[in-house]
Amino acid sequence: MKIVFLGTPEIARVCLEEILKSKHEVLAVVTNPDRPSGRGNKLLPSPVKTFAESKGLKVLQYEKISKQGVEDLRALKPDALVLVAFGQILSPEILDIALPINLHGSLLPKLRGPSPIQTAILNGDTKTGVTIMKMAESVDSGDVLLQATVDILPTDTSETLFAKIASVGAKTLVRALDILESGNAVWTPQNHQDATFCQMLTKENAKINFACTTAEIVNKVRAYNPNPVAYFVLNGERFKVFQAKQAHFDGQGKAGQVVCANAKQGLIFKTGDSFVDMEIITAPNSKKMLAKQYLAGKKINVGEIAD
Repeated sequence: MKIVFLGTPEIARVCLEEILKSKHEVLAVVTNPDRPSGRGNKLLPSPVKTFAESKGLKVLQYEKISKQGVEDLRALKPDALVLVAFGQILSPEILDIALPINLHGSLLPKLRGPSPIQTAILNGDTKTGVTIMKMAESVDSGDVLLQATVDILPTDTSETLFAKIASVGAKTLVRALDILESGNAVWTPQNHQDATFCQMLTKENAKINFACTTAEIVNKVRAYNPNPVAYFVLNGERFKVFQAKQAHFDGQGKAGQVVCANAKQGLIFKTGDSFVDMEIITAPNSKKMLAKQYLAGKKINVGEIAD
């Protein structure tokens, strides 16, 4: 099949690389414009753009594809538009150019929306997957062509689960293109009554609420790693948390209270139902390290309560 590939982040780059290994032809790649990044706000290309240019592919970038890209895409005469985390909404005019198919990081209709991979961890799910669907005007509501399941381990973070989803999703996407080219595609409508939804994970929601259960806090730390990173505030200072676990501690306290803080046992807080060990942290003006390492040189007082 002749396709136009639309995607921006690393998960999309992995899928594009897998498609290039297949028999299908990539006519052009569409990705979001270069964005400022880092302390110097230097404009940086997306992972998809960097990879596409290294392979000599035609790269198109639009701030608003539905206003600027219609004629360009139409002129390419693709058989399909393939979307993977592109980051823009497509207008009906663009959806009509060619068959639009999308890779979504959940087993639809579960977890429609912008953060299905992170939200699966946040929810404490043990399984998720990928869905190849036909694009529809309503977000993530289109008919399904293929699905594949992915296990979520207790140690998975968003970073590791994204890598799993990318690998499985890339191979599933190529299978979908093979099926489409054969003319044997069978589309299955979603049961919209079973739909669940997720929201974007934001810095504003990254603060740990110690009134929650330990399991909920641990899942939040996993889901927000590596970005935007869960945190707590103690004595007016923000501590980022990259890894946490259930702590087996014999003691009392109120939610958010430090019950243990030493280089031998680590940094332990009381939660809504038990205790949580903040294993890997970043303190203000410090690098990421084991909490035990931090406490070997810095003091946190038992009894202090996180804001």
